[in-house]
This record gives sequence, structure tokens and C-alpha cells, in this order.
Amino acid sequence: MTEVDARGLPCPQPVIKTKKALEAIEEGAVTVLVDSPESRENVQRFAQSEGCRVELQEREGVFYLDITKGQSSQAEPKESGDVILITSDRLGTGDKRLGEILMKAFLNTLWDYEPKPAKLLFINNGVRLTIEGSGVLETLQMLEKKGVQIFSCGTCLEYYNLKEKLRVGLVNNMYATVDALLSATKVIKI
Repeated sequence: MTEVDARGLPCPQPVIKTKKALEAIEEGAVTVLVDSPESRENVQRFAQSEGCRVELQEREGVFYLDITKGQSSQAEPKESGDVILITSDRLGTGDKRLGEILMKAFLNTLWDYEPKPAKLLFINNGVRLTIEGSGVLETLQMLEKKGVQIFSCGTCLEYYNLKEKLRVGLVNNMYATVDALLSATKVIKI
């Protein structure tokens, strides 16, 4: 059995270390130790996307993820589809208020548009759109209910001290962001 100690490591290192450990074996078990809920969720989501079984235990603030990789394990097919990378809480670089109005109009129009993108990725100041008090929160929640996957950068939420205010979607790590961008049918950055 392989053990990966990823406690205290910044995003996306726990996922990268897990990936390397799983690549080193054809089948068997890997135990990954992490000490944050975000790392736990990111490692678990990654392992499951690779077709592995994951069992979780928590002891004294440490999460133990027992990941089993077997010959019968099948990875989920890579999702494709359009991905929109949102890097700001406003659209464009001119007047701040106009940019906020344009972003709201963009997301409301996206709600009415078909087909919808597969994913919305929020990074940097864009994460402010996914937190409580956001003027577009209701639209994002409706998009999520229609199957659009919504992810906010965990490092960004932490940097702006907004993790506790996230109200739509999931916290993402940079590995998953890169994977989503490189496996997308089309990427649109706004």
C-alpha cells in the first residue's frame, strides 16, 4: 500500500501527488492524507473521475482517503463541451458599473441561450459572482439546476477570504481547471 502525505500542501499539489501515485500502480490501494475539506473534495473527485473507489475517514483533523484502483475500474469518460472561463466580476475593461451591468446581461442571456456551456469556471475576481450577495447568484443557481457545472477557484476564494460565502457550485483546484480547459470542445475567456 502506498501512502501520500499531502497535508499542508497548496492547491493543486494534493491532486497532482495523488495522480502520480495512482499512475505508479496498475491496481491496488493508495492512502492520501490531507488536512483541508477542499483538498479532501478535490482528491476524492479526481480519484472517482479516474474510476477508483474512495473510502474516507477523518481522525483528529486529518482526512484519510483510501483509494482503490483495480483492473475492473473504469474512468469516467472525459467530459467535453464548451467551457467559459470567467476571470472578473465584470465584463470588459471600461467603467466598473457598466462592466457589472454587462456581466449580469451576459449571464442572463446565457440562461436563455441553447445549447448551454458544460462548465463555468470562476477564477481571480470572478469568484465574487458565486458568493452570497452577488447580483447574478440566482441566475447561476438556475444554470446549475439546468446542468451547467459551476466551479470557483479555491485559492482565489481563500485569497479574498470568501470561502464561507460561496453559494453556488463547487470549489475547484488548478489541476481540475487545467484539465477542464484542455479537454473542452471550446474555451471562451471573459
